[in-house]
Amino acid sequence: MSNTENIEKDPNLGLRTSDYYFDLPQELIAQDPMEKRDECRLLTVNKNTGKIKHQIFSEIIDYLKPGDCLVLNNTRVIPARLLGEKEDTKAAVEILLLKRREADVWETLVKPGKKLRPGARASFGGGILKAEILDVVEDGNRLVKFYYDGIWEEVLDRLGEMPLPPYITHKLQDKNMYQTVYAKYDGSAAAPTAGLHFTNDLLRRIEDKGVDLAYVTLHVGLGTFRPVKVDNVLEHHMHTEWYQVTDEAAEKINRAKKNGHRVICVGTTSCRTIESAAGEDGTIEASSGDTSIFIYPGYKFKLMDCLITNFHLPESTLVMLVSALAGRDNVLNAYKEAIKEKYRFFSFGDACFFTDDEI
Repeated sequence: MSNTENIEKDPNLGLRTSDYYFDLPQELIAQDPMEKRDECRLLTVNKNTGKIKHQIFSEIIDYLKPGDCLVLNNTRVIPARLLGEKEDTKAAVEILLLKRREADVWETLVKPGKKLRPGARASFGGGILKAEILDVVEDGNRLVKFYYDGIWEEVLDRLGEMPLPPYITHKLQDKNMYQTVYAKYDGSAAAPTAGLHFTNDLLRRIEDKGVDLAYVTLHVGLGTFRPVKVDNVLEHHMHTEWYQVTDEAAEKINRAKKNGHRVICVGTTSCRTIESAAGEDGTIEASSGDTSIFIYPGYKFKLMDCLITNFHLPESTLVMLVSALAGRDNVLNAYKEAIKEKYRFFSFGDACFFTDDEI
C-alpha cells in the first residue's frame, strides 16, 4: 500500500503541513555548538507509548545492545559559502555551492540574483578565485564555472566559510565544530547534525559493547532547510541528494536484521539513505545514486527501527519523517515537553532518541 493510500484512508495521520506546527521561542534556537559534544541533553522517547525520560547524550550507550547496528552518515561539509565582488561594479556578491556538476562547474545559490545573470563574473580573495555565471537552472539556481590556480580543495578551504543554516546568526569560531568526528567524504552543504553529539571515545565504547557501526554517505543539500510551501503534504516536492551504501555497511545492516537485532539511524539523512537503498523484502544491497525520498506518516519502514535525531523546525519534512516513526502526537508531545524544559533546538541543539526500549 502506498503512502498516499494510507493517508487517504486515515486522515488522522497528518495530511496538512499545519498539522506539524508548534510554537518555538526564538531563544531556544541554539547559536553555538556545545564545547563537549556528548554532554548535550538527550530526550529519550518510547516511540510506541510516548513516554519520556530526560538524560545526557553520553547515556545513549545504555540503550544500545550487542548485535544492534548503528548507522552513521560520514559525509563531510565543504566550506561552501564564498563572499566576493562582482568584477565590473565591485558590488558585494555571495555564492553558495550546492552540487558539483563537472570538474569546475557547480550548481549554486547566488546573491544578489538580479546582478548575477549569465555572463556575469565575480572575484574572490583578491582574484585568487574567479567565477563566471553560465546559466540559470531550476529554482533560480545558477551554474557557475570557477577559475583558479592550484588545487580546488585548498583554494576552497582558504576562501570558503561554513554554510551555516539561516537561523544561526553567530559566527562559527572553529570549522570542525560543524563536522562530525567521523566525517570523511566531501560533498555536503549542511552537516548531518545528529552525529555532532558523538565523540571518538563514545563511538569506541559503543563498538566495545558489541554494536556494529555502519557508515553510509548522503551529501546533504540546502533543501533540508527549505520550508514546505504547500498545505497538502502530498504535493510537496523533495530535493534530490546523492547517497552511497558500501558492501560493508549493507552486510552489517543485513546481519542485524537477520539476527533479530535493531537498526538505529543517527539522523534523518542516515534514515533516508538506507530506506532509499532498501528492497521491499527488508534487505539492503550496496548501491549509490540520487534520492528524493519523502518519508511522512503512513510510510512503512523497511529497515530503520529507532532514530537518534535533533529537534527540527516546525512544519518541516524532518518533523514529518520522525512522526512517521513515532506518531505525530508522540512527537509533538515530546517537543512540547522539550520547549517547557528549555532544550536547545536545531543544528547545534540537543538530541532526541526515539526508541522501543522500556523507559
